[in-house]
Amino acid sequence: PYMRLLGVIVAGGRASRMGFDKIFATVGGKTILERTIAALAPQVDLLVINANEGGTRFAATGLAVIADEAPGLATPLAGIHAGLRHASAHGFDAVLTVPADCPFLPADLAKRLAPGPAIAASGSETHFLTGLWPMGLLGSLEAAIAGGLSRVKDWAARCQARPVPWPSLPFDPFLNLNTPGDLAEAERIARRED
Repeated sequence: PYMRLLGVIVAGGRASRMGFDKIFATVGGKTILERTIAALAPQVDLLVINANEGGTRFAATGLAVIADEAPGLATPLAGIHAGLRHASAHGFDAVLTVPADCPFLPADLAKRLAPGPAIAASGSETHFLTGLWPMGLLGSLEAAIAGGLSRVKDWAARCQARPVPWPSLPFDPFLNLNTPGDLAEAERIARRED
């Protein structure tokens, strides 16, 4: 059966480690955010951004911005929760979440993670925020948050999200950019892609 998918780019915090807002850094001539949108938009029925400081930062994308709905939860789990709440109010079947700082997301992400719950993996890493979460999980997620659960990793374990592996060669499609070195590496990969 066809699944109506809401895509959520979790752009929670600004990256202080880089000294600037990394999702607006460019890789291969496009911002990381533009690359994320381009990879994800064809895979979902609607794409939104999860962030808490209003939409002005993202106005140029034309995407709706949804805020966290779990007060006091200052981890990316709040983004998954906000996505599921938004999806339940708008008739979606599942939510596909990705972090905002992965410029090389695979084109088969939604297809391979469905029906979920499932999370992406590559090399020896599990990418807990890159996951597909069916609507039926909303109640148990809210109960888990109310009970003090705050880490995406713990939530993935609790809902038994299955890891789906991707090859990490010639490059890791889930490379996320946290340092200037990561950005330089992404630039090298983008040059190879062209």
